[in-house]
Amino acid sequence: MSFYQAETAWHEGEQEMHKLLRVPEHDNPTSPMLTPFAAQVLRRSPLLALGALDSEGRPWTSLWGGENGFSRAIAQSIVGVRTVVDRIHDPVVDILLSDLDDGEEVQVQGTGKMVGMLTIDLETRRRVKLYGRMVGRSFQSTLEGVGDIQLVVKIEQSLGNCPKYLNKKHITPHIPQPKLASSGFPLSDDAVDVISKSDLFFISSSHHDSDMDTNHRGGPPGFVRILSNDKDGLSIVYPEYSGNRLYQTLGNLRTTPKAGLAFPNFETGDVVYVTGKTEILTGKDALSLIGHTNLAVKINVEAVRIVSDGLAFRGQTEEYSPYNPPVRYLTTEKEQSVKENNQQMTVTLIDKKIISPTIARFRFQIADPKEAGQWKPGQHAALSFADDLDIGYSHMRDDDPQSLNDDFLRTFTISSRPEASNYDQFEITARKVGVVTDFLFKSNIRAGLDIGLQGFGGQFYIEQDEGERVSFVASGVGITPLLPQASDLDLKRLDLYWTIRGDDLALVNDAFQNIPGLAERTHLFVTGRCDEDSVELKRLNISPVKLQKRRMTKEDLSSDTASKWYLCTGSNFRNTLMVWLEGKPTFYEDFNY
Repeated sequence: MSFYQAETAWHEGEQEMHKLLRVPEHDNPTSPMLTPFAAQVLRRSPLLALGALDSEGRPWTSLWGGENGFSRAIAQSIVGVRTVVDRIHDPVVDILLSDLDDGEEVQVQGTGKMVGMLTIDLETRRRVKLYGRMVGRSFQSTLEGVGDIQLVVKIEQSLGNCPKYLNKKHITPHIPQPKLASSGFPLSDDAVDVISKSDLFFISSSHHDSDMDTNHRGGPPGFVRILSNDKDGLSIVYPEYSGNRLYQTLGNLRTTPKAGLAFPNFETGDVVYVTGKTEILTGKDALSLIGHTNLAVKINVEAVRIVSDGLAFRGQTEEYSPYNPPVRYLTTEKEQSVKENNQQMTVTLIDKKIISPTIARFRFQIADPKEAGQWKPGQHAALSFADDLDIGYSHMRDDDPQSLNDDFLRTFTISSRPEASNYDQFEITARKVGVVTDFLFKSNIRAGLDIGLQGFGGQFYIEQDEGERVSFVASGVGITPLLPQASDLDLKRLDLYWTIRGDDLALVNDAFQNIPGLAERTHLFVTGRCDEDSVELKRLNISPVKLQKRRMTKEDLSSDTASKWYLCTGSNFRNTLMVWLEGKPTFYEDFNY
């Protein structure tokens, strides 16, 4: 019996990706055998993702297992797998057992089919990639369409991978009762939910017919975006996060642009299998499609299988990876977002006012106002701090995991209005909550800080017809959209409901000082620590503001008969407000720019 010996040197597709993405030269760490570490992880992992090519050369991916020990080393670089599978609908089982009768046990003669594998323990965030050739298989039915598979694979490559982007899950076994829900387009709403809410999927790719790679992609729920879903097919895209820079999957897609993906629903056992053609998007091509992303993969799906209760396990989510960046939205999903600008403009920090220990106002001068264009109160400015804060590539950074995928592009609501139709300056009012705002707080105006201006976007305009009553609900610095628009409003017909921390009362007094008449229309709710002897509280006590030292409740809004409601709060509080104000016209500022 002869076995194909895979090469572990970089192939041309991987070399092209390294050159394209400016990766320094380094050796391929892949081992040409099953290492002792890989064998140990394999034995202790409850899940195994597998990839194989169908008769048309298309990759498919599946996910087997449910409990530790179902796969293990049985000889030198020989792996045995025994588990319950779906014989009828699982595309990888179909490929590997296509010519095998029920109850038959066959040893492969000659060169067996390529098998990509990823053994993975989501509870400990351990994973190892494996590649080999099938040398033996058998299948015995136990239920209709379900049975025990035994698979033997000669391992020719193994590589341990880092735990980044793995969301912890507790896995338990389950006897599947698979049913094919659909194999056509468009996808049903349930199938779309599996993909669009996924925090983990598995992907297989090949380098022609000589090598194969199966791996996972993880992130926050929703990191995979659906571009189109109609009778002509399905198109999806996902961002490639900062990884180990081996680019083995992308290297395969560079030479053989096809991939098979499996999207498991760990709660229900439903699974969506897809295979299709791929396109690697870099730089401007990626940015034009999905925000804050300079590397992405687009898949035009050619075939799909949607199987209900098709997986032999269940999984309970325990903890999301600290390395998960925020969801990157499609540019078409955020129509009001700032479009990426290839010729970045510049602004200079010219004034800074510290209002409270955690809130400050910053004024910027635009270097070329004509190029930047006119902005309006109610919009936001996108500022790039990459030149000052990006310290370059790092594989892991446990002290600051979010920094690995941080493009240091931030959006701030404009809190000023143009002076005498002069659009060369604008202000933002920001809370110190992260590395960028901390940098601003520490910046010295005299140092001449220059920052990239990506542009202006959004249109959170407060509209008030003559005689119309409107209400605005703000939390903390959520007051900022109202500040520059207040002079355009009839404040006697506006009610402001504002919840604020006790430490930030200076912001309230600052707003009342700058906007005469606003205090009379404000219902203020102070939470957290509140110093009774503070100057700021004493100023508020003698003002006409309606002050309550408690959280806002539904009853505080129930008697308000405003015809429009404007909300600028955090997402959790906003969701609560939407329930309280059900049936009333509501408009809100979305901070997911």
